[in-house]
Amino acid sequence: MSSTKDCHGNTIPVYAKGIVVSNVIVKEAVPVGSVYSLKVNITVKAKSVPKPGQFFMLRATKGKCLMGRPISVYHSVVLQENQNNTKDISLEFLILKKGNGTEELCSLEKNDAVDILGPLGNVFPKPSAKMILDKNKVCIIGGGIGIAPVAGFAESLEPKTYDFYACFKSGKYGIKSIKPNKLVITTDDGSVGIKGMLPKALDEKKIKEYTCVYACGPTPMLKYVQEICARANVKCYLSMESRMACGMGVCLGCTIETTEGYKRCCKEGPVFEGEKLIFSAPIKPAEQVIVASKNKKVKPDLSVKIKGVEFNNPVIGSSGTFGFGTEYKDIFDVNKLGGISSKGLTIEPRQGNSGIRVWETPSGLMNSIGLQNPGIPHFIEYELPQMLKLKPVTIANLSGSTLESYVEGAKLLEKTKVPIIELNISCPNVSAGGAAFGMTCSAAKDVVSAVRKVTTKPMIVKLTPQASDVVGVALSCIEAGADGISLCNSFQGIAIDIEKGRPVFDKVKAGFGGPAVRPIAVRLVYEVAQAIQKLPKEKQVPIIGIGGIATWQDAVEFIMAGATAIQVGTNTFANPNSMIEIIDGLKDFMKRKGFASLEDFRGCAL
Repeated sequence: MSSTKDCHGNTIPVYAKGIVVSNVIVKEAVPVGSVYSLKVNITVKAKSVPKPGQFFMLRATKGKCLMGRPISVYHSVVLQENQNNTKDISLEFLILKKGNGTEELCSLEKNDAVDILGPLGNVFPKPSAKMILDKNKVCIIGGGIGIAPVAGFAESLEPKTYDFYACFKSGKYGIKSIKPNKLVITTDDGSVGIKGMLPKALDEKKIKEYTCVYACGPTPMLKYVQEICARANVKCYLSMESRMACGMGVCLGCTIETTEGYKRCCKEGPVFEGEKLIFSAPIKPAEQVIVASKNKKVKPDLSVKIKGVEFNNPVIGSSGTFGFGTEYKDIFDVNKLGGISSKGLTIEPRQGNSGIRVWETPSGLMNSIGLQNPGIPHFIEYELPQMLKLKPVTIANLSGSTLESYVEGAKLLEKTKVPIIELNISCPNVSAGGAAFGMTCSAAKDVVSAVRKVTTKPMIVKLTPQASDVVGVALSCIEAGADGISLCNSFQGIAIDIEKGRPVFDKVKAGFGGPAVRPIAVRLVYEVAQAIQKLPKEKQVPIIGIGGIATWQDAVEFIMAGATAIQVGTNTFANPNSMIEIIDGLKDFMKRKGFASLEDFRGCAL
């Protein structure tokens, strides 16, 4: 931990583990539970104590989020000075529970660890001695969660030497410890103080009473402060917020426009001279592309149809991750699912691949199972009757190593009561066939055409993301007779055992799935959906989205990208209840939005 400063006089930050002392709901904030007070103890070099205006990147050590979140310092107290030129300090942060990262921070408990990087950014410049002597020439403004850094700054000033304006949507918080000459509170709903926003309490005429203004809050508020200060010729310092990844000035994700070019909020900011900031015309929010019913009491209909086969809901247990439908019956009610895709089936029984078969990676799972299955005849005699007794639609996942084996398998399934065949031309874990048939348009067309000739059953074709032209392969399958597209199967990856210096898997390459692949899978679904939209109406087929789906939000994302239904794979291993949670989450989402059916928002992002 360095005790030096950079060329601007800012403290060089430290990266360390903080320990949670307390994490409590700020009861004064409205709605209750929206804001938390997080106190963390940390040991730093003596000169690394934060100053008003600075922030830390915080990440819950036990959390799933990869990146830290920038959180302004609300309070900092030196607990003790140690003999090794270090200090034990207590940091308090006010955290608005808004996204996944802040939700994880708000869920921390006493003695939990926090990855902490900071202090970062510059500071609020102290008022001049003349401003202090002139009395009450300093104006401090805080809006919403932006109250935290300016309240911390106010506490560093002499009592009664500043006026403080606090603006909230409702209620008030974060101002207990400040000692202003005058405190003015505004609330949008009038629950506390003046009803309305900042202009109701502070205008160009009143701002002229001050020599210097400090502010932090929502961008529209800061723009207003800049404008009235400019017209009144009053100096102002504005603390800006911007989405960032590093906090160190490296990622360039937090740049904002100034009269001196683009500046980084984390490095040149977050505090800027107001006159140097350029507030571009606000980007008009995108038009609402989903039109919902105004009746919020609507009963959502989650049912979907694929080639005349009705599913109670769009959530399907993915092939290879849900066995034959009964394995999880003691964990949850599998009859609540929309469908179940069987284990990948081949004509002959297969024992699968040798060696290690599963290998966990960050946000994912690699597998080299190798299509182990009992064979189609055994499936028809033993597993299929049990699957057909269940309420979810049974989908037989048909794999093969040759065109002939696909055809023979389809012939056998044609004689059964299985409602749908999922033609797997994308398995990454077999030596021959599998993904080979899904790699090119011509090969895919050949196998789909051959199978189409021997079965009248609805046929969904499962594609590989490894193809150089996934859209082209999808369109070729549709032309050859596919009734739907499953997209996508596992990605290919390699894992190395660094102790042995060799690949983990005997077959070297393995399938990779899990949350890490979801953005790519959404992109593929999106692109194929766009292409299908351009086809004549009679040739358009549904897409089943697959890839890293873990939550109902993930499912909504795929549906908005054009998917008719979704399959959940890897996450079932992590959370067996995930599919039920997705179904429930979809219902709640649709109720909240007033959507009567999935059609109300399917493909709305296209």
